[in-house]
Amino acid sequence: MNASTLLAILAGAAVAAQASMNARLGVLLHSSMWATAIAFGVSCITMLVTTVFFSQQNPTWSNAHLVPTYLWVTGGSLAALGVGLFYYLIPHMGIGPMMSYALCGQLLMAVLFSHFGWFDLPVKPFTIRRALGVIALLFSIVILNQD
Repeated sequence: MNASTLLAILAGAAVAAQASMNARLGVLLHSSMWATAIAFGVSCITMLVTTVFFSQQNPTWSNAHLVPTYLWVTGGSLAALGVGLFYYLIPHMGIGPMMSYALCGQLLMAVLFSHFGWFDLPVKPFTIRRALGVIALLFSIVILNQD
């Protein structure tokens, strides 16, 4: 395994851990929306401090000015929606089923985005092999979540 693979596994583990903790925060506060707001507030402060101390370069006005308006708002809005749904659903479904269904949705979208190369991503055409992978993924999710 290379360093990128290990970091990706660490990122996934961090998502599962924070989702579990923040879902519990939402239960204790009786509001998954407040848990989401708190999580994003702390994340914002953490990233601002990290960026100030560790950023190698800062965007210029000319670069920021070229960014399409939708990119300023849609990514954060979708993140809030997804994370908020995690915090709401985990206490109802459990972390395992929630993460497996969420991973399924992430991978299906990734295959779609990669096929079309949306947002300047490298193009990875949808092939028979990828279709078999998607079928195996869906089959695995069903098996994993059977009682």
